[in-house]
Amino acid sequence: MNADVIVVGAGPTGLMLACELALAGVRTRVLERRTEPQRNSRALSLHPRSAELMDQRGLLDRFLPLGRTVPGWHFAGLPTQLDFSALDSRHGYTLFLAQARTEAILEERAHELGVEISRGCETLTVRQDADGVEMETRVPGGGTETVRGRYAVGCDGGRSVVRQAARIDFPGTDETLTGVLGDFAVVDPRPGALDAARARGVIVAPLEDGLTRFVYLDPERIRVPAREPVTLEEFRTSLTRITGSDCGIAEPRWLSRFGNATRLAASYRSGRVLLAGDAAHIHFPAAGQGLNTGLQDAVNLGWKLAAAVGGWAPPGLLDSYDGERRPVGRSMTENTEVQTLLAELTLVPQYQRPAAALRELLDQLLGMPQVNRRLADQVSALGTHYPPADPDADPLVGRRMPDVGLTAAGSEATRVYELLTRGRFILLGLAGDPALREAVDLGWGSRVTAVTVDKYDEHAALDGVTEVLVRPDGHVAWATRTTDADARAAERVHALTAWAGTPSSRS
Repeated sequence: MNADVIVVGAGPTGLMLACELALAGVRTRVLERRTEPQRNSRALSLHPRSAELMDQRGLLDRFLPLGRTVPGWHFAGLPTQLDFSALDSRHGYTLFLAQARTEAILEERAHELGVEISRGCETLTVRQDADGVEMETRVPGGGTETVRGRYAVGCDGGRSVVRQAARIDFPGTDETLTGVLGDFAVVDPRPGALDAARARGVIVAPLEDGLTRFVYLDPERIRVPAREPVTLEEFRTSLTRITGSDCGIAEPRWLSRFGNATRLAASYRSGRVLLAGDAAHIHFPAAGQGLNTGLQDAVNLGWKLAAAVGGWAPPGLLDSYDGERRPVGRSMTENTEVQTLLAELTLVPQYQRPAAALRELLDQLLGMPQVNRRLADQVSALGTHYPPADPDADPLVGRRMPDVGLTAAGSEATRVYELLTRGRFILLGLAGDPALREAVDLGWGSRVTAVTVDKYDEHAALDGVTEVLVRPDGHVAWATRTTDADARAAERVHALTAWAGTPSSRS
């Protein structure tokens, strides 16, 4: 075999997945059709949950110096911002950072972990059998190469060759509306010159290298198919029509049209072939959720696929990727459809008056803390909760583990997320059991790090919790509040076996 896992696509999702697999010791090869990294950046933001994931892997310090943090974000372009700073996270912000930068950091990390990234390799066919997946690829120079892995993951975008070859349906709605974006080296330099464009609903954002991005919906051009190229003349004409000025734009670096086609894969897995990122879900880029959802797909899948490759995955673990992430994809595509509809209605003459009233009403609702938090939790992905199979499970199960500060026996102060940098399960003994590590190491030491905690920061979600098993992706697998040591030990063995597999030895 060429690799344990073949990842098709070297965008943010594919690179993040490759890093997760390699961190777990899985031989990983990435196949990318493009010969060079993508220069242009459609996505520009990392939301709070993505920042947390980078923190969990010790990578956030590579991202923060290159971007700019903002404490909130928008929903459907409404004036009242979603307040990320009020959420329960150390990273209550959006990091404004070009997608090309994100990809460069993740590619650097993948190389450090020994991932083989093959550029200029276009996937032509995908076939799977009982033992693995075989692909025929076109390589630089025009020849072909056959590669084989035990599993394959399609991270190859909305037109995914891998998804089509696996015959996974991609139901949804076709494009009915398009918007336009452009990155320009020259704009009107006068102070406040671009404020009129912002006031008319045009997104104007400064980028690195002195570029400025404009994004708009032109009522007279929203039915133009996304496949039709954008010209500088069209851009200037539309800006003038919308704002009364062409904003002094010149020297375009990138012009692009994008549509609102919305689709969600019928399954994220077919045998030994899996999907992640845009290969699994496409939508209008409302609130910048696409790249972030793909990164979160990758971190959910990585450790589960590594467990399958390693031979210790409990029954149903790999299938839980679809069970957990496809509902998230459905929720995300639905909220982007809502946001797109709110924008579209304001552009259709017969709906403009009621649409304006509806937007004003929704903006007033966003001023209510409970409503704002509900939508902020969803867009930031901090509210992602994987419902447990056991209805009697502790309320903490399936939720993000709070990143509390703690002191372990004989160790310096640390945080929960700092314990996750190796991508292993973490079992925290909050009752101070000194024998915890020995009990866990005996059967699960290669998969689980046990930590007896002397003290930790107070957090409402942890009130009364005596032990908690944290998954490699930072969500809680199991928690107990029992103070009976024998009962707790029995629960622990059951939980570890259910999540980290059959123990390798017994006492």
